[in-house]
Amino acid sequence: MAYFAPIAAAAAAANATKATGTIVHMEPEEWLALVDKIAEPLVVMGIGGILNKHYQYLVGFKGLAFFTKSHEKLPLPPDADLVTAKKFWMPDM
Repeated sequence: MAYFAPIAAAAAAANATKATGTIVHMEPEEWLALVDKIAEPLVVMGIGGILNKHYQYLVGFKGLAFFTKSHEKLPLPPDADLVTAKKFWMPDM
């Protein structure tokens, strides 16, 4: 049974990607530059970390989801709609 564990893990990762769609990971500065180009962006923010708190941000643009993580709270544009998530999960890449 242990022989199938890597196969099962790969299948689970593939299913997670199908469920979430395409997620583009970006550095916070690049992510902010993209968000500045979007009129009235809908931003989902989550707070994570047990020992070291970090902020996770997700925004959709032209059919893709753009994600970043930062130890500092990011300054969002004034026209951004912010949704704070109770729980934020991203598949391991």
